[in-house]
Amino acid sequence: SAASDVYKRQCLSNMKKFFYLSALSLGMMCSITACSDDDTTTVDAKNLDYTAENASSWGNYMRVVAQLLVNDATALHDDWAVKYNEGDSYANFFKNQDAQRSVQQLIDGCVDIANEVGTAKIGDPYDLYVGKEEERALYAVESWYSWHSREDYRNNIYSIRNAYYGSRNNEIKELSLSEAVKAKDADLDAQVKKAISDAAAAIWNIPSPFRNNINSQETVKAMEACATLEQVLKNDLKKCVEGLDNSVLKKVVENYVDVVVLPTYADLKSYNQLLFNAVEVFRTSPSNANFKACAEAWLKAREPWETSEAFLFGPVADKGLDPNMDSWPLDQDGIVQILTSGNYSNLDWDGDYDEDDDKIAAAQALRGYHTLEYLIFKDGEARTIQ
Repeated sequence: SAASDVYKRQCLSNMKKFFYLSALSLGMMCSITACSDDDTTTVDAKNLDYTAENASSWGNYMRVVAQLLVNDATALHDDWAVKYNEGDSYANFFKNQDAQRSVQQLIDGCVDIANEVGTAKIGDPYDLYVGKEEERALYAVESWYSWHSREDYRNNIYSIRNAYYGSRNNEIKELSLSEAVKAKDADLDAQVKKAISDAAAAIWNIPSPFRNNINSQETVKAMEACATLEQVLKNDLKKCVEGLDNSVLKKVVENYVDVVVLPTYADLKSYNQLLFNAVEVFRTSPSNANFKACAEAWLKAREPWETSEAFLFGPVADKGLDPNMDSWPLDQDGIVQILTSGNYSNLDWDGDYDEDDDKIAAAQALRGYHTLEYLIFKDGEARTIQ
């Protein structure tokens, strides 16, 4: 049901935030140095570089993580477009269930990511910084290896815009939720559009990189803009939609799935394959140029993921694909151990997804976009061969 989906997403959000802060605490306790089973490893995970000594394991780890991203992106796309849990596609399920329920799920997804961007992705580093925990604040900033935080956060807001506009190019489609709301309450439609635009603009106004400007007035304004957007969506928009006719909403849902969700996941699948290809070229032919190609491919593959975060329901939540692909913060010490041991089985888990399973969470913290980001980027640039 829609209510259970909301509950599951909230539990996932709470779990991610708990792991987020717990991992930060562990990282500070270990002084961000690798902690082996016997505590004899002294590699500094913060300052680890690609060298002749670790080149083979580094390339192999990149390949394994890139392959897992391909697997997860493919599974997510195919669940929506082909077959979900041995039944029809999730796209057809979503289109054919009660349209009011589907639109409420659509809005709940937008509410969730507006809240997460404002209170967690931006808010957690800010709260730590003003609480005089500046190092923990730095490590709380998502995507800081690539200095791509603002782009990620703005793309999260664009995921809301895409869901509301019924398009992926800032065009308002005739069968969009925006047009359906406008026909009933033009003022509310204008308010929602403004709140989306204001949040995206406020995030982009934070000086770059965000990791160096956590405690800025622009950061405060971005949090405020995200909070305003969340409230407009959660209160006014949801109430308005309750009064819309199901025949209108059914067309909104169909357009949303066909024009926004499915093409986004198709890009996710395609671009992650291109990312894998770039990683494989680097692994077999290491060079600075090929490191840079990996960085460019990572940025390209990252965009459809971040613009999908307004619809983190269904397969992506049920199967743990969100934390598989996007867990943050990383277990940097664990990454060093993988580089040393080559035990890539630590990245895998099987069975039904359980968000409370610590073993699954530990595996997810060693894979995904941000592990690959750590291996590809340093200080906002592609790594170089030492």
